[in-house]
Amino acid sequence: MAAAGSRKTKEKAIDLEKALGELETLVDELERGDLPLDKALKQFEKGVALTRDCEAALTAAERKVELLMADAGLDDTPKPFDDDED
Repeated sequence: MAAAGSRKTKEKAIDLEKALGELETLVDELERGDLPLDKALKQFEKGVALTRDCEAALTAAERKVELLMADAGLDDTPKPFDDDED
């Protein structure tokens, strides 16, 4: 059963990447500004749905990481990224 769970997680990650790619394409199309209004609205609606799907996938991944860290007894307190270390 562990293999099936791993496969399911992997499929979700692939779907997330695909959704992000589709979002980039939609944004490019909308930013060009050459779509008719009805097509632009449909693309915008599709973008909103993709954004929600991506957010749900990221939230699920975050929960999984928190659970794994808790199971391992690691500190799961969120820490900010420090970009000034260059």
